[in-house]
Amino acid sequence: MLKVKSRTGETVQQMMRRFKKLCEKEGLIRDMKRTAYYEKPSERNRRRLRKAQRVFLPRPFTPGNTRVG
Repeated sequence: MLKVKSRTGETVQQMMRRFKKLCEKEGLIRDMKRTAYYEKPSERNRRRLRKAQRVFLPRPFTPGNTRVG
């Protein structure tokens, strides 16, 4: 559970902004959106595979980045 304590002289709007940033950082909103609807196991696996491919794809060769060491 996320908690935000008010700082001295902080307005409610500032506290809400900090709370929203904490929620984004923790991935809470993304998880809530993902679990709002049922996701078939095959779709879940497909999503995980696509994410893994994005992470492990080799970066394209660019002639300017040939520095070694």
